[in-house]
Amino acid sequence: MGEVIMLELYQFGNSVCVQKVRITLDEKGLDWKGHEVNLFTGEQYDPKYLKLNPKGVVPTLVVDGQAIIESTLICEYLDETYPEPSLVPDDAVLRSRMRLWSKAVDEGLFEGVMDISFSAMFRERVKNMTDDQREQRFANVGDPRRRDRVMSTFEQGVDSPFVFNGIAAYEKAFKNMEKDLASGGPWLLGSQFSLADINMMPFVNRLEYLGLLDIWIGKRPKVQEWWARAKQRPSFTRGIIDHFKPGEETEMQESGVKIRDQLAARYQSYLEQFPAI
Repeated sequence: MGEVIMLELYQFGNSVCVQKVRITLDEKGLDWKGHEVNLFTGEQYDPKYLKLNPKGVVPTLVVDGQAIIESTLICEYLDETYPEPSLVPDDAVLRSRMRLWSKAVDEGLFEGVMDISFSAMFRERVKNMTDDQREQRFANVGDPRRRDRVMSTFEQGVDSPFVFNGIAAYEKAFKNMEKDLASGGPWLLGSQFSLADINMMPFVNRLEYLGLLDIWIGKRPKVQEWWARAKQRPSFTRGIIDHFKPGEETEMQESGVKIRDQLAARYQSYLEQFPAI
């Protein structure tokens, strides 16, 4: 028998990036041990955790004592190390298309969903902090660019230019999804369910739980069909839904309602400013 490799996942339940990794682990049928990192109390900045992940973010996958960071890289590592069932196409052109979806998530949707989520849910939490707690949170961000985003969405909410950038990133992604699915399907790369689909699932799901998804896909039937299909996979439930804490679903739903009209207006403003993009 082969050596049993211990997989340990440092995670936070409702993190979209962690959800990508948990879906991949489930699709591979892998056993793993979880370690919760409470992002709200700053456990990601604990010196012991920073030794594993110097960026102070989740997820981190530890494999027999070696840390692997960045959710996209973790998912590709898992597919390379545990090739069955494969989540990466054999065809090189399709692999490049898969990585385009990874780039869309890492370079646009990640910040977009964070800024939309912050303006909907976490802004009120930060407002309710003491001045000292708030300053400590902003100081702990570490990355100046990320701090600018947090400060902007805290001060301006949906009016922040970073939220507008997120609206644009989602619009481009959903437009490309509709086009790709119309030319093939049922999955983003055709017949094979892949890391391209897994990359998108948590980011689409967050919009749905905030009650905002239809703003983008209300008139995109192929994306709607893809989303209904994706939610039927057992890995969706086990990777996302099963990890919600009590009250989180309700909080997302109630928070999204508060910003929906304003966000929809900003979405329309984007379409008017960039009609051909």
